[in-house]
Amino acid sequence: MNKYKNTLNLPNTKFSMKANLVKKEIDILNNWNKGNLYLKIRSSKKNRKLFILHDGPPYANGNIHIGHAMNKIIKDIIIKSKSLGNYNAPYIPGWDCHGLPIEHVIEKNIDVFKKKLLLNDFRKLCRQYANTQVNKQKEEFIRLGVVADWDNPYLTMDYSNEANIIRALIKIIKKGYLYRECFPVYWCVKCQSSLAEAEVEYCNKTSLSADILFKSIDIKDVLSRFGICENKNFKSIYCVAWSTTLWTVPANSALCVHPNLSYILLFHNNYGYIISENKFSEFIFRVNIKNYSIVGNICKGKKLEFLYFFHPFLDDKVPLVLSDHVNLYEGNAIIHIAPNHGLDDYLVGKRYKLRSNDIIDSYGNYLCNVHSLLSKLNIFDANNNLLEIFYKKNILLHSKEIEHSYPYCWRHKYPVIFFSTYQWFINLEKNNLRKKILKEIENVIWLPTWSKNNMLSMVSKRPNWCISRQRNWGVPIPLFINKNTGDLHPNTIYLMKKVADLVELNGVDIWWEIDHVKFFNINEKEYIKIVDVLDVWFDSGATFYSVLSKRKELNNFFADIYFEGSDQHRGWFMSSLIISMIINNKSPYRQVLTHGFVVDSLGHKMSKSLGNIIEPSYIINKFGADILRLCIAYSDYFNEISISNDILSTSISIYRRIRNTIRFLLANLNDFDPKINIVDKCDMLLLDKWMIYCIKKLQNDIIDLYNNYNFHDVVKKLVHFCSIDMGSFYLDIIKDRRYTLKNNNIANLSCQTTIYYILEVLVRCISPILSFTADEIWRFLPGKRTEYIFTETWINIDDNYIVDNNIWYTLLVIKNEINKIIEKLRFNKIIFNSLDCLVILYITNKINDLLYYLIKELKFFFLVSYVSIMDYSLSPVDSYKSNIIDGLKIIVRKAYGNKCARCWHYDISVGKSLDYIDLCKRCIINLYGEGEKRFFI
Repeated sequence: MNKYKNTLNLPNTKFSMKANLVKKEIDILNNWNKGNLYLKIRSSKKNRKLFILHDGPPYANGNIHIGHAMNKIIKDIIIKSKSLGNYNAPYIPGWDCHGLPIEHVIEKNIDVFKKKLLLNDFRKLCRQYANTQVNKQKEEFIRLGVVADWDNPYLTMDYSNEANIIRALIKIIKKGYLYRECFPVYWCVKCQSSLAEAEVEYCNKTSLSADILFKSIDIKDVLSRFGICENKNFKSIYCVAWSTTLWTVPANSALCVHPNLSYILLFHNNYGYIISENKFSEFIFRVNIKNYSIVGNICKGKKLEFLYFFHPFLDDKVPLVLSDHVNLYEGNAIIHIAPNHGLDDYLVGKRYKLRSNDIIDSYGNYLCNVHSLLSKLNIFDANNNLLEIFYKKNILLHSKEIEHSYPYCWRHKYPVIFFSTYQWFINLEKNNLRKKILKEIENVIWLPTWSKNNMLSMVSKRPNWCISRQRNWGVPIPLFINKNTGDLHPNTIYLMKKVADLVELNGVDIWWEIDHVKFFNINEKEYIKIVDVLDVWFDSGATFYSVLSKRKELNNFFADIYFEGSDQHRGWFMSSLIISMIINNKSPYRQVLTHGFVVDSLGHKMSKSLGNIIEPSYIINKFGADILRLCIAYSDYFNEISISNDILSTSISIYRRIRNTIRFLLANLNDFDPKINIVDKCDMLLLDKWMIYCIKKLQNDIIDLYNNYNFHDVVKKLVHFCSIDMGSFYLDIIKDRRYTLKNNNIANLSCQTTIYYILEVLVRCISPILSFTADEIWRFLPGKRTEYIFTETWINIDDNYIVDNNIWYTLLVIKNEINKIIEKLRFNKIIFNSLDCLVILYITNKINDLLYYLIKELKFFFLVSYVSIMDYSLSPVDSYKSNIIDGLKIIVRKAYGNKCARCWHYDISVGKSLDYIDLCKRCIINLYGEGEKRFFI
């Protein structure tokens, strides 16, 4: 071989086998930055159809985690694939900058005693901190290879955005959807603020449950409801209510049963107990009642309405009322009602006009006037005192600790409470808004499909939206209300517009700093200034208005797609939809894509407390961002995404396969100039035409997968193409032709033309995912081209590469059958290489018609030294019969002749020429003659 090495067209390229991504990616990023890549993409796409992916703003606090990385990488893949598809797809990254977490960071760093003196300075510190975090996260996102308008992101704390958030609120108020009410809301005693549903997570909590006795005021009335005409020695009758929130009992103002459930009167030791018929067995077992009888009739709950009972320990009377929210899942199907401390309780209280009792302050401490044993005691520390009260009053039938699901503040990991305060709400029932939202959800494309039903369920069940928070760092609710009536100032819209204009110039601080009496001519004796701020979900939910409709390059109220995690069904997707339906009577998005959470190899959600976090920076600094991008793209992100060392190892193997394939292809174009050497399709070999047909089909399939956001199958198709179609098929077959023919031989140039088209397709297919590697490949491709792959579109391959697929599929099957025999021969050490073999195909006329005109070149396809075709009837007894193709038998034997020192084929012509004793006739022609002619393979 060495003797003839210089006569072969051996592959050669400076595209390295070792990726060295960690270093190269930094150089590539510097080049992108220096070359203003984002602006060049915009310029190249400016006349194309607009595609808008609206960025759901991450919170500006702390380093990015693997969930952030996954989210931004998938968005980048979407944007880049759309740009390839001839869309103009600008990407404006955003950040959510107001809210409690930033306040907490600042509070930890300043003197607690000076907080009230430094509110303006406090807000400035919040703004400074948010800016610092935005810049930090921006650098981390850029390192991921995410191409965006990083110089002009949107921040919810930008003055213009803050002003436009207020203007969105003005539109809502003008349409009459805002109201103020004292209402039980999720309240965190640590945050000292109401919480949105999206800020609450459910965890297991141990609570004290109890069966509490409410004594009947009128025994005779109770007995008559159960069809009992006379008192049979009942000393007292009790309604037995079960509760896991014993701290709310002092606020009780009613008992509640389901109107259509059945209730019974149980008689025991001269006492009567009203309980649910369905929960009867559980009840007597739980409270250990043995000698009992059931008296009277079974009674539907609706017959018990307006029975009256004594409050368990306060001097008060409470009615029995009805509600459908009572259920049989737990307890006795009888619950106690405390309107200030539960949403369903509040609604029942409102319907029956029950009194509301304030029993705690905002820190969860009992007020002084509730009970001497509870005064100033925190509700989460009150169980023992409550039990003491219950025992003294002899109203505790049974108590037990249970574990149940309970809402927690997602920031503090602390149990929340329902607490009644005056808050501002968006009314979902006004003008049938809820029904309109549900109808509009049907018009949106939801992926995965289950997410639509999830959204429908959440909208159906959710309460009116509480948009107010009692904090300092946020967009104000700039209203004045009448001290006596609570009504809005008659000039509210005009005043709010003035505030919005001021905020656009000065930021939200102006609302707190300005003298509203002088500037707005407000009568302080009659009106009070609201100091609440907007829920941050309102900030981000209004960005379709404050960003999409205001940025010139977007020029649109509506996004083609929103893409976030599944938690955003009750967060950003929800808030955006509600606000847009009020303002525009239309969804802000045409399509919603949802991804799952990142978990470890055991399926556990990644968290610092579990110690199972893999930081994006760790992966990038060790392997490179392209490996992380590939790992995420290869995951089925519609479900939970697992990131582990094993999965990273798999991604590295996939990357190497793709890179090595591309390296081999590049190495075979080292002397190819597409301007000069491209072969017309009419002159190309049949195999090459078929391969171009296959690469066109691959590109079309991958375009469809990108359009359907199925990146997992994009990677699978690329791996299959590189491993099977290329590595195990085409590249093996063309090596002889590529290495042994003359450079200018049409068959060699046909092969190189095919490789050139394959690379043009592959570099585009991988560019949305392996962006850094695609950029590197782009600079090694021959021919004059644009500076960046990302300004390109999918390559247009001529549709006229007409091929007969049946020929090649049949040949592939035959090749696989031959390889089975060769492998056995190799295993038995009869041969060492497929070129050591000759193959005899015994075939029927039907197959013969298909293969006959290929006979001279079939050996190159099967990678053997000789192929002959004979009639099926002549096959020997020991021939291999194919179970896949009818009418095919095969013999594989050691090839005749000697091995050519140049092409390694065995041929009887080797040694026949005294001048070229170790060369076959074909190599002599290729070296010293006109060169062989190939037509098919």
